[in-house]
Amino acid sequence: MIQGLFGKERYITGDFWGGLAAMLVALPAAIAFGVTIYSAIGPSHAALGALAGIIGATVIGLIASVLGGTDRLISAPCAPAAAVLSAFAIELVRDGMPAGNIVLMLLMLGILAGLFQVLFGFVGIGRLIKYIPYPVVSGYLTGVGLIIIGSQIGKLVGAESGNDWHRVLVSPWLWDWRAVAIGGATIAAMLIGPTLTKRVPGTILGIVAGLATYFALAMQDPAMLQVADNPLIIGELGATGDGYFASITGRWNEIGDMRLAQVASLLGSALTLAVLLSVDTLKTCVVLDQMTRSRHDPNRELIAQGIANVASSSVGGIPGAGTMGATLVNLSSGAETRASGLIEGISALIFALILSGFIAWIPVPALAGILIVVGLRMIDRQPLRFIQSSATVFDFGVVVAVVVVAITIGLIAASAVGVALAIMLFLREQIGGSVVRHKFYVNQMSSNWHRPEAETRILEQKGDQAVIFELQGSLFFGTTQQLYADLDSELKTRNFVILDFKRVQSVDVTAAHLLTLIRDALHERGALLILSNVRESLPNGRNLRAFLEQTGVTEKPDSVRQFAELDSAIEWVEDRLLGEEERETPIAEIALQLNEMEMFKNRKDETLADLESRLEKRTYAAGEAVYSRGEQGDAIYLIRRGSVKIFAPLGAGRSRHIATFGRGDFFGGLAFLDNRPRGNDAITASETEFYVLSLEQFNKLAEEHKKLAFTLLTAISRSLAIRLRHADTEIAMLQEY
Repeated sequence: MIQGLFGKERYITGDFWGGLAAMLVALPAAIAFGVTIYSAIGPSHAALGALAGIIGATVIGLIASVLGGTDRLISAPCAPAAAVLSAFAIELVRDGMPAGNIVLMLLMLGILAGLFQVLFGFVGIGRLIKYIPYPVVSGYLTGVGLIIIGSQIGKLVGAESGNDWHRVLVSPWLWDWRAVAIGGATIAAMLIGPTLTKRVPGTILGIVAGLATYFALAMQDPAMLQVADNPLIIGELGATGDGYFASITGRWNEIGDMRLAQVASLLGSALTLAVLLSVDTLKTCVVLDQMTRSRHDPNRELIAQGIANVASSSVGGIPGAGTMGATLVNLSSGAETRASGLIEGISALIFALILSGFIAWIPVPALAGILIVVGLRMIDRQPLRFIQSSATVFDFGVVVAVVVVAITIGLIAASAVGVALAIMLFLREQIGGSVVRHKFYVNQMSSNWHRPEAETRILEQKGDQAVIFELQGSLFFGTTQQLYADLDSELKTRNFVILDFKRVQSVDVTAAHLLTLIRDALHERGALLILSNVRESLPNGRNLRAFLEQTGVTEKPDSVRQFAELDSAIEWVEDRLLGEEERETPIAEIALQLNEMEMFKNRKDETLADLESRLEKRTYAAGEAVYSRGEQGDAIYLIRRGSVKIFAPLGAGRSRHIATFGRGDFFGGLAFLDNRPRGNDAITASETEFYVLSLEQFNKLAEEHKKLAFTLLTAISRSLAIRLRHADTEIAMLQEY
């Protein structure tokens, strides 16, 4: 059982066989990647590249598994690393840099990329990388795949180094037909083998086929049986004495001679490599999560991968990432925990030490064939579907642009183009959608304050003087013109313009400037701009209230007002439409008598006296519950003074304010009529006095004063009907959008 380091109990059998099987996939590919990178310096460095691949597979496999948190993930040298590092090496060769210095620069590049990954993890970028648009990622992967293929064509056909791949393709006289046969056999075995057996990885089948072809040809050419000066094979690794490690030690002794400008020149390439490795890792983690119903920590994984890449490059290995092929083989072979990654790393080292003599005989064309197949599999064909629809043609253009830039200029430029196009994709989506979610007038969307019928009629007539815009999404330079176009016609005719920010995600300076122009335009003709739901924390972390103050939007209180909620803003506008002015000191309310209430006007004094004798007078302090949801209720509450807010349940302990009743109004009518439990909560908004009429007392009243009882029921029914009719209108308006 494995316990302690990984915090789980698992049978070691699955992890052992999973890690071993993953090694059989990861190690040959790592060797091939290393040969690709170092042979760009010169054919004599191919053996050093093979050893660099072995060290990378070992170190990254061990460290990433220990520090990372994703079970079954296998980390090893990968194609993006090979593409970036080989292109970087070729550029340095063209600049005439000595081979030894190029090796040191490659190691520094890997270390810087690892440090960038650690930084990504610490600042939380791991959760953002996965949001890179699919067309950009697709273009990256296809570009890397094509670069890998192009870098291997010369090796596949045995052409001398220094020839461009396109010249090699059209110049068969440059080919070594022995290399073509070996590489062709490798590719055929990798493509056909998996259809015949699933137990042996295609990479192993390809190497076996390449070796078999090589030795079959060697029977006809004895020179092929010699290791020294044989361009068709990797050759001696040189891992001892004055070999590879001695070379790396010597290079590190020269690090003090590197100028700061030289290190700075590596930052662009290192950042590109770090992003590619991070995307490769997190993409593999996402697929693994889907297959195992687990969940990875992207930031922890990036930190682990970064530390592993720093360690690998420091001891002469090449950087890597979480690899899809080896991870899926690990999973299908029964692996359960991160221990499988440890086993992959350890077995890679043991296998390389035991079979170092065998590795020297691996044909270079066979490794080229393996990488060409890897490159072909990296080419994403899904974007070809984008051509079929005009809605996705632009996305296809993004893929093509990233691929073209990657091939013609380089992955660094492609990364810049990818970021720019990602921004364009975002802008396109933001501009394509409307920032206005709903538009209403106050006579269509009233506040939660239940007004008397006479006031309701006035608001129905004057309500179109005030317009409400519920905004959504991001208000930025790309959507300001659209917002102004939606508001323009209303700015010229309405006395009150309410902008609700409840669903706004972000606001930039350009949008703030537009709000200032809207405010001034309304103020010039005596109208008012009203802002609601101006929060102190937007989803992007910005304090919207402080931002609007800093940009001058809310600096003139006589031309703009703010409210915490939309309902409060609508209520304030309704008061203005009804002619109710603001007072600095509110006038104390006087409790109404029965004959002062609308429904009991013009009733005989003795009748009202009988009614009042059956009413219970109650007083509640501000914030006190009049009743709660679920309570048995059979009483109606007549408000003498004060106000009450009604809250409806939303589930999960949440509730929403749905109505406010004030002086002279009533509530609790539904439970009074059907004698069922209360369906909401009633909370006093201020100290409130009530007349309370229970159903029992009403029934007694009805026996003596049938007309009064009928009048009371009629008033209750009429009020409920008005409220229901208004609610139906608002629901219909909401459904229209």
